[in-house]
Amino acid sequence: MDSTKQKKRVFEGIKVADFTWAATGPQVGRTLAEHGATVIRIESHRKPDLCRVIHPFMGKPGINRSPFSAILNTNKYGISVDLTTPEGEEIARKLIKWADVVSDSFTPGTMKKLGLDYDEARKIRPGIIYFSTCSQGQYGPHALLGVYGIQTAPVSGFAMVTGYPDRDPVVVYGAYTDYVSPWSLVSYLAAALCYRRKTGKGVYLDHSQCEAALAFLAPTILDYTVNGRVANRTANRDPIASPCGAYPCKGEDRWIAIAVTTDEEWENFCQVIGGPEWTRDPMFATLTGRKENEDKLDSLIGEWTVHHTPEEIMTWMQAKGVPAGVVQTMEDLHNNDLQLKYREFFVRLNHTEMGTHSYYNEAARFSKTPVRLTKAAPCLGEDNEFVYKEILGMTDDDIADLLIKGVITTEDDIPAIGSTY
Repeated sequence: MDSTKQKKRVFEGIKVADFTWAATGPQVGRTLAEHGATVIRIESHRKPDLCRVIHPFMGKPGINRSPFSAILNTNKYGISVDLTTPEGEEIARKLIKWADVVSDSFTPGTMKKLGLDYDEARKIRPGIIYFSTCSQGQYGPHALLGVYGIQTAPVSGFAMVTGYPDRDPVVVYGAYTDYVSPWSLVSYLAAALCYRRKTGKGVYLDHSQCEAALAFLAPTILDYTVNGRVANRTANRDPIASPCGAYPCKGEDRWIAIAVTTDEEWENFCQVIGGPEWTRDPMFATLTGRKENEDKLDSLIGEWTVHHTPEEIMTWMQAKGVPAGVVQTMEDLHNNDLQLKYREFFVRLNHTEMGTHSYYNEAARFSKTPVRLTKAAPCLGEDNEFVYKEILGMTDDDIADLLIKGVITTEDDIPAIGSTY
């Protein structure tokens, strides 16, 4: 096997001008960067990325101290520029001319107002691949609604099926659509790059985060279109599993998730818990019976699980082929999960301001094109000198002039951080 080919990464040689902010767009750029692309993140010091001012902060609040922002931007170069100035627009146009891929994740129409939309970009760089990602796409009656993933998830139907049937809908933890939609866009970009390699032509990708996320609700949408059934909240219950839920365990706020779908799994489950008399009750003999008496069943199971740790129960259940998993805390994931440790999921990088801390690795491992996390996320404008001099060919005098005019800087121009987030 050729060792040279092994070291080459999927997007090696691809250059990306990354104008995105928040989560979805930056995550796409991060993935490209970790698979070999040269990604320059373009930020405004007058309106920095929202994620830079989101808790938690590493120590005191600061524009460069949010791990949430940092994990989305590893392996990238970061520059600051005020795109609303003529000089800033000219810098952006130079970056577009340099790039293979241009990305934006603003409200539709924002890049057009700046003179940097796809129609303008392809004049600057014929063959450019340009993607825009936003809540509901670039066109249509709701396209201009300025919302984030925390609102897009309910719009996409996830809140209606999350929670307890006798309570109000629950918003899925975090900005859910921000985290499930980037991966489709990475695939589309790979296809667009293949298309350009064959034809020499560029392409514009209009990515709707709502529509990308709907794939995760496909079974419930299909059930409605075919059977007319409207999915609703079912808590931890599942139509084809019983018992199915999270059960209290020994220790403070410790839980185990168990799901039994077949008669064989039920028999093995009963063996693991010692075959108490209630397991032989006819009401629990079939899936139908267990579903009809689910509250009572859950209560009886909880009386057993509470005397054991979730790790013990998971080990015993899995040894018998019964699906079970510890309900892990963030501490469990980072410090105690043997599988994540084995796969080296957490990688420690040294951030200029926050110091050394953990970043998550890519979940997919390519045998011939390995991912590499080598550079912590940049502070605001951290790579200004490198990008402006080495990539755009500016002189020291050019850069000094931009600094004097306030077009570029490493200082943010926003109110005190941490007061409203």
